[in-house]
Amino acid sequence: MTPGGAPDPAPEQALRPADERILEQYLSHLRIERGLSANTLAAYRRDLRRYLAELARRDIDATAVDPQQLGRWLQSLRTGADGGSVLSASSAARSLAAVRGLHSFLDAERVSSSGDPARLVPSPALPRRLPHPLAIAQVEALIEAAGRPSTGRDATARALRDRALLEVLYGLGARISEATGLDVDDIDAQERAAVLRGKGDKHRVVPVGRFALEALEAYLTRGRPVLAARGTGTPAIFLGSRGTRLTRQAAWQVVQRAADAAELSDLPEPISPHTLRHSYATHLLHGGADVRAVQELLGHASVTTTQLYTQVTVDSLRETHAGAHPRARRGA
Repeated sequence: MTPGGAPDPAPEQALRPADERILEQYLSHLRIERGLSANTLAAYRRDLRRYLAELARRDIDATAVDPQQLGRWLQSLRTGADGGSVLSASSAARSLAAVRGLHSFLDAERVSSSGDPARLVPSPALPRRLPHPLAIAQVEALIEAAGRPSTGRDATARALRDRALLEVLYGLGARISEATGLDVDDIDAQERAAVLRGKGDKHRVVPVGRFALEALEAYLTRGRPVLAARGTGTPAIFLGSRGTRLTRQAAWQVVQRAADAAELSDLPEPISPHTLRHSYATHLLHGGADVRAVQELLGHASVTTTQLYTQVTVDSLRETHAGAHPRARRGA
């Protein structure tokens, strides 16, 4: 497994020369025209190579696929009948999204002889997965644990960094890649704002609260110079032990160490950096924030994604009502 629980990448399958050309043309389109990140492009490449390899195995021309053939391929992902690993509904839906994009591209380029077959293939039904936010007291315990110096070289500098990192994840609702991607100039302490670089290199400006600003100031003043002394100079805010930009994997480990130190074990799922983002959104909505405002703060392309958090707050209120109202109590 790769850090963060992602499966190890499968070895690349050999493709027919024509399919290889189609794949590279489409990926080039995604990189140049749509500005997708290297990680997203790698995921597209992996999914599309598996698809094109299966077409080749069945002797199907990628430019002449019909909806029935595409539907059978989608089914093979759920059973492993194509020789690959069995995919969950969400992973199969992700693969189908990549294939939809490919066929839309081929249709737009007038390469396809069958139009866009993917339009007629429904996505797999996905189970609704609600986020599991932390209580405010649990967030505070996590941040406090991150800020306690351990032993070893630069312990104080690392503790200041770790606390600032968790304050950014929770206080700004940042994704882990957005937090580790922050540069010193991205924080405007006077305006109490930060620039986050989200998916597809989209930028958004978010407010920075007092606790996050104080943690960042302490780290930038007393912690970062110690870590930076080992590097050759980088604009990154969060640095590793060699003075280079903190990796996402290392940031994951910071959160996991803090969770262990805070003894937060009786939770529905392990704490991750995204748990703090979930908690940020849920606590904003609990506090009365408008769902559209939360959508902007999180950088969600669709409000539908943000509305998952409204369901979390409704469920919480339902539990409170069931336990407190005299005509809602079970057995009353």
